[in-house]
Amino acid sequence: MTGNGTLRSGAWFDGDDEVALANRAALAPAARGARGPVIGIANSASDLNPCNMPLRKLAGAVARGVREAGGIPAEFPTISLGEDLMKPSAMLYRNLLAIEIEEMIRSHPLDGIVLLASCDKTVPGAVMGAASADIPTVLVTGGARAPAVFRGRRIGTGTDLWRLWDERRTGDLDDAGWRDLEVCLGAGIGSCNTMGTASSMAILCEALGLMIPGSSTIPAGDPRGTDAAAEAGRCAVAAVRDGTRPSQIMTAAAFRNAIRVLYAIGGSTNAVIHLTAMAGRVGEAFDLNDLERYGSGVPVLADVEPSGAGLIQDFDAAGGLPALLRELSPLLEPAARTVAGPTIGEVIAAAPAVRSGGAIRPLNSADAGGAFAVVRGSLAPDGAVIKTSAATPDLLRHRGPAVVFRGYEDMRRRVEDPALEVTPDSVLVLGGCGPVGAGMPEWGMIPIPAKLAAAGVRDMVRVTDARMSGTSFGTVFLHVAPEAAVGGPLALVRDGDMISVDAAAGVLDLDVGADELARRRAAWSAPTSPHLRGWPALYRAHVTQAPDGCDLDFLTAPTAAHRRFVEPVVGRS
Repeated sequence: MTGNGTLRSGAWFDGDDEVALANRAALAPAARGARGPVIGIANSASDLNPCNMPLRKLAGAVARGVREAGGIPAEFPTISLGEDLMKPSAMLYRNLLAIEIEEMIRSHPLDGIVLLASCDKTVPGAVMGAASADIPTVLVTGGARAPAVFRGRRIGTGTDLWRLWDERRTGDLDDAGWRDLEVCLGAGIGSCNTMGTASSMAILCEALGLMIPGSSTIPAGDPRGTDAAAEAGRCAVAAVRDGTRPSQIMTAAAFRNAIRVLYAIGGSTNAVIHLTAMAGRVGEAFDLNDLERYGSGVPVLADVEPSGAGLIQDFDAAGGLPALLRELSPLLEPAARTVAGPTIGEVIAAAPAVRSGGAIRPLNSADAGGAFAVVRGSLAPDGAVIKTSAATPDLLRHRGPAVVFRGYEDMRRRVEDPALEVTPDSVLVLGGCGPVGAGMPEWGMIPIPAKLAAAGVRDMVRVTDARMSGTSFGTVFLHVAPEAAVGGPLALVRDGDMISVDAAAGVLDLDVGADELARRRAAWSAPTSPHLRGWPALYRAHVTQAPDGCDLDFLTAPTAAHRRFVEPVVGRS
């Protein structure tokens, strides 16, 4: 509804002139005689993205729910951001999806929208666009794929692949086993069933209040998913009639709760960037200081890979986010709203209690060590992050000589070279892979050099301006800012330089004198980009650094006025 209580779509359909008549006729096949609010159904299902394929079935359930509530469902396709096949990274296209969602809303007679998204960057990209448009919004995710069973053991998506790849590289997994693993991992649709970015973002969006309570962890194919999708359709119509907009849901309190939930689930480091970008779309301040401030002291309660032993199906069986919220309730702000109606406090009051032995630990029995650390120093003046819950404790404070890789191809070639000069104490450094340099792919989990892996080394300190998959693990300092491609100190590191890290103290330092660094900087020049046209060129020219969410600089909303987009003049096309 608009501020005066009328439907936004009325600008298209109300009136007796030829424009209104033509617009009503164009929607007639979808409307089927109905005259209620128009609810867009933005469907990112794609054969190129198995994570999002369950959304095809759910779209029909959403439409049914919209009709049951007296609305008109209008489904349309959107970009599907799949991390597996989209190269160099789906992250490069997250902001393009956000633009698509915002502009589809701007240019069409939509009163509300249901976002159908699952895989990693699809969820935050869709939410960013809808938040900028600020019309009533509900999110539906497709759920995690069923666990694969490999040689009698249930394995999680991503996390176990990285572990088995090390076995493959060292000769412990033969050709037949490698082929069997491929069959296992290719059998099923849905998002990663570990606490990767897809599951993390779904849970965080439920915590932000954008989903039907309890729906973010329903596994793919579970009948409850269809029921929740239909409820989302009904909820979208109700949100239009009540005038409930993302700017009223995505408040400072909601983001503070989301940070606490991120720590409690041991979520993806990617979520730090996405939460920052989403907050930026509604003009809410959010930075690495907030991550430290509101996450400090929150223990990891979710026993899910890679920070734990279980899978998302186990987390869902333990009660999902509502059960975790109940356990975490002393640390949360209960007045935060949800699009479905109840406050977070009311969701907590109706939530099941945590059962002993499940995938959600009781608050009073969990290790208060935390899931993340923010580090700064001469190597990361604007900050970097590490997922401490998936790192090796003994490496979180370390000093060692740098082994520097200049880009992904250089890294993948040289880590397999038996002549590489490296020891277990070395610090592996990968630069040139940040948002400007390469679109910030998930290249940060640098493989252990082959000769060290063969000797039994399973973790080393790694420092990079890239990201890593939420399913990944290891002592990896990520999102170093400023990145190497814009002249950050990471670009000046040379082999043999000593690097000091101390996660607990928040330190990431390059132990090189100021005079020497000045000489290196004077000799440094920015790399030439291969992108001279199209989206990558636009992205590179306007993308912000990781601590600012990697959004485009002209899409953030520093004030309430910047949240408003100009409605189109509805006349003859």
